[in-house]
Amino acid sequence: MNLRQVIEEVFAQPAIPYEPQRHSLKAWATYCLRDRGFKVVYAQGADFAIEYQRNKVYFNVTTPREDLDSTMGWIVWDAATQQTHILLPQP
Repeated sequence: MNLRQVIEEVFAQPAIPYEPQRHSLKAWATYCLRDRGFKVVYAQGADFAIEYQRNKVYFNVTTPREDLDSTMGWIVWDAATQQTHILLPQP
């Protein structure tokens, strides 16, 4: 399985539902990833990084899906559909 598929599975069945009145999107995303065994670390210039197969993949989290920098990974929460979309960085 590739990284995108694994992360999509994490957010298809998250450990806890996203509740914006209780926690931030970043806190929820990092909690869900750590709950599934990902090593989530601090990243300067990004919300966080995931250490995966000896590499770091940098991620930001957002709700609108406009003007996203393709050099970074994105976890996008769509409030209308209550779904998360994963965009990996483009080389």
